[in-house]
Amino acid sequence: MWDERFDREDYVYGEQPNTFLTEQWQQLELAANPGGVLCLAEGEGRNAVYLATLGHDVICVDLSEVGLKKAKLLADKHGVIINTEKADLATYETKANFYQAVVMIFAHTPPAIRRRSLNQARKALGRDGYLILEGYSAAQIGRGTGGPVTTDMMFDEQELRTVFADDEILVCREIERDIREGAFHSGIGSVVQFVARKTEPSS
Repeated sequence: MWDERFDREDYVYGEQPNTFLTEQWQQLELAANPGGVLCLAEGEGRNAVYLATLGHDVICVDLSEVGLKKAKLLADKHGVIINTEKADLATYETKANFYQAVVMIFAHTPPAIRRRSLNQARKALGRDGYLILEGYSAAQIGRGTGGPVTTDMMFDEQELRTVFADDEILVCREIERDIREGAFHSGIGSVVQFVARKTEPSS
């Protein structure tokens, strides 16, 4: 499905980074001390490329070979280097206690894979590392402005709080906002926004 969606000349979610990501990155001042960043379900690479322009060492993980090729082209366009890795989040294993940040932007998957991905994201973070996540909530169903068509694919505040219960949760909210990201995110959407700082290393 994703190879088919990405197999077109334009970037289906646009070339600009997600605005929640850029706002949080600036507030947390993560660009002041560039480090390793893991972008999960990163698609065509718009967020990974943005972070690379800030000097970060970025790994862009996605299931779609087509999306990753476009990510490389976008990086070339901006004169930066990103690392790409084709992987299924159902089985992908991250390095433990390693990254400055993990980014999950509209990384919608079935429930079991979503929960596993969240746990892998936490595992990947070094101490004081940040998860930055935005995704559609169940209230998005029926809007027609983006996202999956079933509630089980959506993000939920309580699930996020549970996975990061031992950490510092900086942002956890469900809001409506106008999203303009290419052809497939266009209009008012109901989203969950979440930022957590890992306070204890993974065992």
